[in-house]
Amino acid sequence: MTKARLETFSDGVIAILITIMVLELKVPHGADWASLHPLWPVLSTYVLSYVYLGIYWNNHHHMFHATGRINGTILWANLHLLFWLSLIPFVTGWVGENHFASLPTAVYGVVMLAAAIAYKLLQNQIVALEGAESKLGLAVGRDAKGLVSPVLYALAIPLAFVARYASLGIYVFVALMWLVPDRRIEARLE
Repeated sequence: MTKARLETFSDGVIAILITIMVLELKVPHGADWASLHPLWPVLSTYVLSYVYLGIYWNNHHHMFHATGRINGTILWANLHLLFWLSLIPFVTGWVGENHFASLPTAVYGVVMLAAAIAYKLLQNQIVALEGAESKLGLAVGRDAKGLVSPVLYALAIPLAFVARYASLGIYVFVALMWLVPDRRIEARLE
């Protein structure tokens, strides 16, 4: 099977998710800086989620650029990932509208944890099909960031009930960790 339809569909879904998030932003009632102050939880959560979706889109693009072929299992693994990503606009709005309340902040982490696991499963399915010596298999290697991220999300989820801003700090830290460009796949393709 070729991968073109999978890539096109995934790109479209992620673009729609970003669009949904921005359409949920409410215009402030006022023309001064003070009118933006009540919106800071919504805006900051939007920025964090936008960065996360951008990271997933970027890494998904690189992963499939290094992938030669796919099968039905990979199609389903990709849909599994897209399911969890599709919940990001919901949890983004819930966290922002409730000013980082504990339960929404914890559920945000559950969605991020599930998306990270789904991405790892997708990656593993591709490597299983193409082999450990494939471009992707050699590029990901031990995948330290891919292993550390779920652990940090798992720590942040219960932490949201005792120190919600520390939990949010972990989510920001993981995003920053992934924002640093990962050149492993590009290096293997060159």
